[in-house]
Amino acid sequence: MPELPEVETVRRGLAPAMEGVRIARAQVNRPDLRWPLPERMAERLTGTKVERLRRRSKYILADLDSGESLLIHLGMSGRMMVSGVMLGEFHLDHPAPLKHDHVVLHMEGGARVTFNDARRFGAMDLVRTDREAAHWLLAGLGPEPFGNDFHEDYLIEALKRRATPIKSALLDQHVVAGLGNIYVCEVLHRAKIDPRRQAKRIATKRIASLVPIIREVLSEAIAAGGSSLRDHRQADGELGYFQHSFHVYDREDAPCTACGTTIRRIVQAGRSTFFCPTCQK
Repeated sequence: MPELPEVETVRRGLAPAMEGVRIARAQVNRPDLRWPLPERMAERLTGTKVERLRRRSKYILADLDSGESLLIHLGMSGRMMVSGVMLGEFHLDHPAPLKHDHVVLHMEGGARVTFNDARRFGAMDLVRTDREAAHWLLAGLGPEPFGNDFHEDYLIEALKRRATPIKSALLDQHVVAGLGNIYVCEVLHRAKIDPRRQAKRIATKRIASLVPIIREVLSEAIAAGGSSLRDHRQADGELGYFQHSFHVYDREDAPCTACGTTIRRIVQAGRSTFFCPTCQK
């Protein structure tokens, strides 16, 4: 599932085609994705102007001048593709419609934004912008990793009583929003922390060190366009390439880039964890 860097990369790719632009016509080709789509979705979107595109955790939010926001979750295989616009010196022509093009936004000026999702694990909803914090997908989310509310003192306090492994604690979206399996593995390797260690048993100095490392790893991943392992593509169709910078994730039995020890894979809460048994103690 796309994590924060992949979603942020898509948001940035959509912004030139959507921000400040009116939706000339919204085309909704089915009644549901992972969950039912909102009533009269095409009618409510058509004619509205996208005032701003934002990201909250792993969700994209398009604020409309109607007072509603379009909430977009990519799910496992969802893609937001832009066509009919200039990208540098190149024009992205409209492709032929595909079977799994479920929602198509025809923007004024000729751009087209298409939500394609073969497995339909993605989701879309319309929510009042002034009430979005209460939406069931957003309520209770922790602070954003790049936000002012996410700092050393906050993380120390949030984890000091956690008896769960530090890997599971950092994946908890109530603790910090947007982190997923890939980047937690990479963060813990850089921090030299064993993913199996209980969060409350890690020294506060080491917990505090996670904050700048989390921001560093996420910033590098965003700059690289995210990680393309299976389905992720940027809004222009290009692949991300941060996967070529992985130190531990998906590198079972390969040598650690820091010490040469063989990378191990274990399963924690049903998720694969990759780590170096020498570096991460």
